Amino acid sequence: MAHRDIIVIGASAGGVEAVKGVVAGLPRELPAAVFVVLHIPPFSPSQLPKILCDAGVLEAVHPGDGEAFSNGRIYVAPPDHHLLLEASRIIVRRGPKENRFRPSVDALFRSAAYVHGPRVIGVVMSGVLDDGTSGLWSIKRMGGLAIAQKPDDALQPEMPRNAIEEVEIDHVATAAEIGPLLAKLAGESVTDPRPAEIDHGELRRLGLEADIAARNGAFDKAIMTWGDIAPFTCPDCHGALVRLEEGSLLRFRCHIGHAFTPRALLAGITDAVEDTLWQAVRGLEEQTSMLDYLAGHFQSAGHADIAARFVHNASESRARAQIVFDALPRQHELTEEISAGPPVAGHPPGEPH
Repeated sequence: MAHRDIIVIGASAGGVEAVKGVVAGLPRELPAAVFVVLHIPPFSPSQLPKILCDAGVLEAVHPGDGEAFSNGRIYVAPPDHHLLLEASRIIVRRGPKENRFRPSVDALFRSAAYVHGPRVIGVVMSGVLDDGTSGLWSIKRMGGLAIAQKPDDALQPEMPRNAIEEVEIDHVATAAEIGPLLAKLAGESVTDPRPAEIDHGELRRLGLEADIAARNGAFDKAIMTWGDIAPFTCPDCHGALVRLEEGSLLRFRCHIGHAFTPRALLAGITDAVEDTLWQAVRGLEEQTSMLDYLAGHFQSAGHADIAARFVHNASESRARAQIVFDALPRQHELTEEISAGPPVAGHPPGEPH
């Protein structure tokens, strides 16, 4: 008989303290393996394993690709690598980003759900936007348990709040409460390998999505036939996007394999617009500089009438550059608003929550 022995934890901004709080409550003889994804800069050394070792009694490590896992140990995603699960080993790969992140919480959760079904306990903690919601939905769909940190206990409440709104959560608790709760739930017996309502097509797609995160190659998996083509393009590679539905959840994937929730896609598009505006300013300023140079050249050559036309064109180019430049502050504010998520009810934007 199988037991709940796979614990997957996802967090982003504010997540270090949250995960430390969980780890502090885990016992030495925990009858489960723990896997952690925390969004960190891709090229920064991660001290999270040491931090988690110091926070509790369990050993925490960055695993290698293909490493076997065992109970009573914490496995932390290395920077810029997805952490994925197979039957008895860990996959560490630089597959396509999901929700603009690598490692991705959704990718870990989805792979755990596909392989281990009801043995999985998923935990979503502090963070912005909604990475983890889709993966937690998959865990529940495959018969696992879903836990969310109490939003008012999280430094950044968006990730747990979105999970609570979109997924049938089994437990909502503070970080300090989640550790003892996991210790209680770990080792519980589970009987069904997966819910009976999961059909072969849904199961196959879940497996293909886990495979995309591990090995790229979304195009050769006929991803563009998985759903309707969306009227948007991927902000990472500018490829076509296909619309995917999971219950009431909506996601998008491109043929390269990049994946987005609607809010992550909006954030990516908004960032791309800001980048485009900066490129437009640069181009217009270079154009203005060239027009000024030519005006001076013809003025020196004694062609005052030609020089005057270039002076006029340079003035128009400079004015257009100013219009675009003036639009940038508001675009930057919009980018920050989307990344931060909507304000907590009862608090106007900008007021501390």
